[in-house]
Parts: sequence; C-alpha cells; structure tokens
Amino acid sequence: MCLYKDKKEEIRMGFFDKKVLVVGSGKSGIAAAGLLLSQDKDVILYDGNEKLDKDEIRKQILTERDVEIRLGAFDETWEKELSLVVLSPGVPTDLPFILKLRSDGLPIWGEVELAYRFAKGRVAAITGTNGKTTTTALTGEIMKDYYDSVFVVGNIGIPYTEQAAKTGEDSVTVAEISSFQLETIDTFHPQVSAILNITPDHLNRHHTMENYIKAKEDITRNQTETDACVLNYEDEVLRAFGEQLHTRVIWFSGAGELPKGLWFDGTSIWCRMDAEKEKVCDISELNLLGRHNYENVMAAVGISLHMGVPMESIRKTLRRFQAVEHRIEFVAEKKGVAYYNDSKGTNPDAAIKGIQAMTRPTWLIGGGYDKNSEYEEWIRAFDGKVKGLVLIGATREKIRDAALRCGFTDTVLADTFEEAIAYCADHAVPGDAVLLSPACASWGMFRNYEERGRKFKEFVKQL
Repeated sequence: MCLYKDKKEEIRMGFFDKKVLVVGSGKSGIAAAGLLLSQDKDVILYDGNEKLDKDEIRKQILTERDVEIRLGAFDETWEKELSLVVLSPGVPTDLPFILKLRSDGLPIWGEVELAYRFAKGRVAAITGTNGKTTTTALTGEIMKDYYDSVFVVGNIGIPYTEQAAKTGEDSVTVAEISSFQLETIDTFHPQVSAILNITPDHLNRHHTMENYIKAKEDITRNQTETDACVLNYEDEVLRAFGEQLHTRVIWFSGAGELPKGLWFDGTSIWCRMDAEKEKVCDISELNLLGRHNYENVMAAVGISLHMGVPMESIRKTLRRFQAVEHRIEFVAEKKGVAYYNDSKGTNPDAAIKGIQAMTRPTWLIGGGYDKNSEYEEWIRAFDGKVKGLVLIGATREKIRDAALRCGFTDTVLADTFEEAIAYCADHAVPGDAVLLSPACASWGMFRNYEERGRKFKEFVKQL
C-alpha cells in the first residue's frame, strides 16, 4: 500500500519509543487514542479545555487499557516523555506549543497519517472545497457494490483511525480528506486522489489562499506515475496544477467535451479513456440535483475506473444512489412549500451550488460563524430566485451589508434559528421553497453542520 512499505515496520517502531501525545478529545482524538492503545502503545490524551470531564472522555475509548488524560494548559516539561504527537483535525498546527514541539524535532502527525501507518490495502482519497462528502459517499457505494472489503472514512464523519486496524490487504479505503487533515500527512499515499475544486474557504485557519491551495494539492505528494489524480478541468488552479503533475491525470468537465476524461453535455455524462467515447448515463437516471452533483458523479466514476470497477457495475450504483444528508436534501412539503436542508453549504461557493439547484422561488436562510469569507458572489448568484434572505449568527450584519452593496434589499435579521424558519414558513406561499444553505460554518450556534441540519428538519416536520 505504501511507497515506503519495506520500511514501514521500522518507521513505525521508531516513533513509539516513548509516549504518544494525542491532542484533542473529540471524535478523531478518541479514535486515534483507541487505535494506539489497541496496538499496545503508551498514550497521553490531551485537551486544552480544563472543564472537560476525564471520566466522560475515558468512557468513549473502547479498549480495556487505561489511558492517561491531561487537561488545561500544556506543560513544557511533558515534552521529555514524548516520541510522537498526533493532532486531531480541529487543532491548528500553529499553536505555540505545537510549533515548539516541532522545532525541537518531535514528529507531528495528523489522525489520517497515524491511521495510514497501521492500515492495509488500497486507498482512494478525495478533497476539494465542495462536493467531498457526496463524492466520497458515492465512490464508497460504487466500491461496496463491487469489492468485498470497503471502508469509507475521514471527514465524512468516521475517523480513519477507527477503521484502520480492520483493513486487510484486499481492502479498499475511500477517504474524504479535508485541508486540515492534509496539513499533517507525511507518508500518506493514495492510489487515486481527487481534487474536486478550490475556492476560498477556511482562511481563518490557513491565513492565505496560497496556503489553502497547497494543503489541497498535497493530497498528491506521495503519488507515483502508476497512480492517478482526478481533477476538475474547469478549475483554473487545478488545470495549471494538473499540467505539471507526474501522476496520471483524469480530467472531468461540466462545460463540454474533452479529448480524454469525463464530461457533461447538458443531458448526459460521457467518458473517453481510450479512443472511443462511451455514455456513462443520462442525468434523468440520477437521483441527484444540480450541475455540481454531475461533477461529483464524474469524479466518482473516474476514481472508480482507476480502482478497477467495470463501467456496468458503476452504472448500477449511480442509478440507485440518493443524495447525502444535509446536501440539498429534500425534507418535506408543507402547505405547498418545499423545504430543503443544505446545511453542508458551509461556504459561499457551496451555497451558490445550493441556490443554483433550486427550481422554485426561494426563501433562503443564511449566516453563522465567520470564516473570513466574502459573500458578494453568492448574493449575485441569486439570479432572481431568492424572495427573501433571512440571516442568523455572527455574520448576519456582514452578509446584509454585502447584500445591500449588491442591490439586494430583501433581508431580515433573525435572533434565533427557530425564528428564521418560522419567518420563512409564515411568508412562503404554495409553489415556493425554503432552503437552509448558510454559506457559513455552524460553530457558535451548533456543534457542527450535522446538528444544524437535523434541527432544521425537526422544526420543519413540526410545522
């Protein structure tokens, strides 16, 4: 599986001479600690939040071995106990104590890198600003319909470390990988990678667009000439990147026919890997809405073909696959008004895809945590579809001001999520749609976009 396979055991052992510090006690940190403990490694699970309950954390680690848990400010004297640091994805890599440990020579891995070191089999890895979860879920279904041992992991909500020890030499792992996770890879080596698109996001974490782009492109860092990278031909950054890659490139395009690769012609998806072109499917056969989803389908097809899945098997999966939860998910129709949950639209570009998929006059709920995004392009994409923009969260005034600059005046500021949904329900008429597509992260009001989406569905079903 690994470029360094003959050295893998030697590399492994050298990093576990002393204790491993796992930073972060969320889902990824718990899974990383559990994997290490199951492999008889000594672990310190650390979280800077001193108010957490150690017993509650300990209950989540499903292993007979006890784990040492430390909370609060990091103590520099701990460094002498450590041989490796494993970061959860939500932990910034530029925290002062992390920078100090790195400068002192301690290896800093992410949860994905740790999992990869213990996993077996082949890997398909998917990143991009938008579409990762749908593409990962679809690719995973295609693989499961053809191969016997398939694991779908990563940013999709299942930590890679939770599944790594279960993999075998014949396994296929399909991994959704975020830019946060790519910051901390080392030997991670997928047989096929995909970068779906790159638009501004998470600049509060990466600081510059250049840093963000580099993190995404690092998914190909350890790939060789026999591997493949699936890229969006219509993304200018990715087109330039693909032209310099030594890895095999599989292009896809939502704008027209390619000499080689996959493309969407307005009604059908086509593929040409050799001389002859072949129809993959008509979009009328799919249960997915919107051009962005047809791009996700093309990416999944390109990945699956490189992983050895026959086209006919791919087609069967495409015809039955349903949209993932929280991504332009139809919730219900109430009094002639259709409600859609697009809580996974956590940045303006994703939210643009959400509004573009709407075919009805739409009441739009937006706003949330501020990731230093700009919103004018999103508002200009309303294209006459949006009857009202109801705003919540820390960004509500910022988005309202951007809307005014764009000449859009139908905005309302709501104090609570419930108030925003109620306002839309009160003002929508039969034939309208209500769309939750916030263009912002959920933090501050919700733990994550999943909780936000489920709350939306609960409120809608109670209407």
